[in-house]
Amino acid sequence: MATTLKNHKTAVAAAAAKAGAAGAGGGNFGWLAHVKYEHLMAGVSGGVTSTLLLHPLDLIKIRFAVNDGRTASVPQYRGLTSAFLTIFRQEGVRGLYKGVTPNMWGSGSAWGFYFMFYNTIKTWIQDGNTAQPLGPSLHMLAAAEAGVLTLAMTNPIWVVKTRLCLQCDDRVKAGSGTGYAGMVDGLTKIYRTEGIRGLYRGFIPGMFGVSHGALQFMTYEEMKNKYNQKRMRPIDSKLTTAEYLTFAAISKLIAAAATYPYQVIRARLQDQNHTYKGTWDCVKLTWRYESWRGFYKGLGPNLTRVVPATMITFLTYENVSHYLLDRSKARSVD
Repeated sequence: MATTLKNHKTAVAAAAAKAGAAGAGGGNFGWLAHVKYEHLMAGVSGGVTSTLLLHPLDLIKIRFAVNDGRTASVPQYRGLTSAFLTIFRQEGVRGLYKGVTPNMWGSGSAWGFYFMFYNTIKTWIQDGNTAQPLGPSLHMLAAAEAGVLTLAMTNPIWVVKTRLCLQCDDRVKAGSGTGYAGMVDGLTKIYRTEGIRGLYRGFIPGMFGVSHGALQFMTYEEMKNKYNQKRMRPIDSKLTTAEYLTFAAISKLIAAAATYPYQVIRARLQDQNHTYKGTWDCVKLTWRYESWRGFYKGLGPNLTRVVPATMITFLTYENVSHYLLDRSKARSVD
């Protein structure tokens, strides 16, 4: 028994070291053999689909998050319904979809890269055997590495998306210089006036968000694995629509409840209507004026949005990836 446990610990340690080498480059590019475009395409499909359906809730969540009660230029809303009706009345349908283009780019690319990086690292740890279970620690490690790589590539898109969501029409028409005509215009102006640092505002709290994705993916993967093992089937077996939706919802609720405050801090750092000296200054001011409640502003709209969004994203990803992978296998056999 002791020998078996020791061997198990040794195997886990070796796999963890291997995963670390994958994230760092490791001087060995054997992991490239496990890169599959099917995961990228399936992730993009899931991210774009959920964004198109639920963007207005994302916009409202961001406006709640940056509302500190001290900035007069930020609209005040009494609740989710009030926010929806006020934005619709003052800004029309287009107002509810401000920032949707960078959100589609950001969500599509983020989910696409995340699923691709995650499955590449995971499959590399498994030595190509996708039916081999990894356990919670290695699932979290693979997800964390995928999260860091994805954030580094997509943070500028999220900055523009946040600012477009917080932009009022009158401010743009006034020609104050803070308005953005769209995603490309936003990227250009931010780089011109704030440099690379402007495009990577909120990156540090975003790094804390890596824990959100790691916790969510670990929970999701473990639930799928345990469920399939209970049914005495391979862990990578395809599930039903209801099963995918249930596991996605539970994993998102757990991760959101544990890590939501970082999203508030990141949104405030990216907001052009507020000025903070840095992440810690934002944390201190939020606590001083709003106590712990300030770190959970917008949680209701956020859960209303992210839980259905995650369910749609994961369901779309699972079905599209299984379809593409099965088709790829069929072609290779032929």
